[in-house]
Amino acid sequence: MPLIAVLVSLVAALLITLSGRRPNLRETWTVMAALAKFAIVLAMLPGVLAGKVPEMTLFTISPSVSLALRVDSAGLIFGLLASLLWIFTSFYSIGYVRSLSEHKQTRYFASFAVCLSATIGIAFSANLLTFFIFYEILTIATYPLVIHKETPTAIAAGRKYLAYLLTSGAVLLLAVVMTHWLADSLTFIPGGFLSAEMGEGGLLLLFILFLIGFGAKAGVMPLHSWLPTAMAAPTPVSALLHAVAVVKAGAFGFIRVSGFVFSPQLLQEIGAANLTALIAGVTILLASLMALRQDNLKRRLAYSTIGHLSYIVLGLVLLAPGALEGGIFHVVTHAVMKITLFFGAGAIYVRTHLENVSQLDGIGRQMPITMGAFALAAMGLAGIPPLSGFVSKWYLAQGTLEAGYPVLLGLLLLSGLLNAGYLFPVVTRAFFGRSDNFTKFSEAPLFMVVPLAFTAALSLFLGIMPDGIFHFFELVSDVTSKVLGGGG
Repeated sequence: MPLIAVLVSLVAALLITLSGRRPNLRETWTVMAALAKFAIVLAMLPGVLAGKVPEMTLFTISPSVSLALRVDSAGLIFGLLASLLWIFTSFYSIGYVRSLSEHKQTRYFASFAVCLSATIGIAFSANLLTFFIFYEILTIATYPLVIHKETPTAIAAGRKYLAYLLTSGAVLLLAVVMTHWLADSLTFIPGGFLSAEMGEGGLLLLFILFLIGFGAKAGVMPLHSWLPTAMAAPTPVSALLHAVAVVKAGAFGFIRVSGFVFSPQLLQEIGAANLTALIAGVTILLASLMALRQDNLKRRLAYSTIGHLSYIVLGLVLLAPGALEGGIFHVVTHAVMKITLFFGAGAIYVRTHLENVSQLDGIGRQMPITMGAFALAAMGLAGIPPLSGFVSKWYLAQGTLEAGYPVLLGLLLLSGLLNAGYLFPVVTRAFFGRSDNFTKFSEAPLFMVVPLAFTAALSLFLGIMPDGIFHFFELVSDVTSKVLGGGG
């Protein structure tokens, strides 16, 4: 089943390409693949919750190196999240590209499918080598989407995207090789397989290599600048790949390295935890301040993403159950809220062709459903209950006190105020501003409005019932107990 989950969207990419002259059939393949992928991933949930671990070895390179897939609780969180949100993005994309009469739609949908195949491969990788291969496939497959508009701005954004992510990928490969040299193993094990006896200096250097390798995709400063530039991509690309798949692949890489290669305890011993916490804290603060300065809505959301990704990184390196649970659960909550915000930005653009916050006075009268969903997600990112962002931030805040870092609690509280500072003005302008441009009801097409309404509702649902239906929080708690307990 892990292999089928990876392959289903790869097969769909081929069918989409062959159906280029028949748009309805092409988009049918997209939707069917999204539904099938989610069904396959969801079918593995009961077994994983019961302690079973679906796995398979594709082929063995040497006794200690293989290409293998394994579905544990951590991988299922990421796989379930990505496959679920691909369904909403598939419908949203159909409405978006048709409304704007986008060119090269076949390439667009095929590239999307390959990206989702790589994302599920990352989620279900059993070891660092398999992870690295899918991680780089995701980088390459995303490039056609970043440059989709083929304007000079888009082409420049694509060059910058590749420069950052391929360079960091080379550093990640070096880290993988060094790990195998130190431990003669690459297989993910809860609680890690590296030990202090291997030398603190070498281990700290190794972690710094991983920090660079995963930090670029995760938007850790100063490796972040490709992300706002990549907002030249179509909004559905920004929504899924830059709020879920690409950037979350970097954050998920940190989960694997900090909990399944190293351990939180080992990171404390070698001094890597304090270094990473400092970098994450600075990123949270600076990204929030930079978001305040952005008039372009998508760039404002991009800087918000940079800050929130470091919430995840911060939670992973604090030796406290609450911090780890909050950091991992924020992978889920941030994805659901941020995809809603990007969906909202795309709907605004399709209906009005406006991109700047200063142009949105009164738009809530014209697009009340879109802006209502946007308001819900904005409140969630600011940590207001009962939205899902409150839950993950609550556990993160609790974890900072458990770990003995009250200054980090102050940082989280300040960041929440800054979140409100750069998102709430969009909402107040929309509903309380006045403009003769927006005087009648006129939402974007239903293919766009319905998905963003569903993702907004999901952010509320996960705030009220964090473990409802998909058992995300139960999976998070399982990962936390195994990583901190060092047990498989």
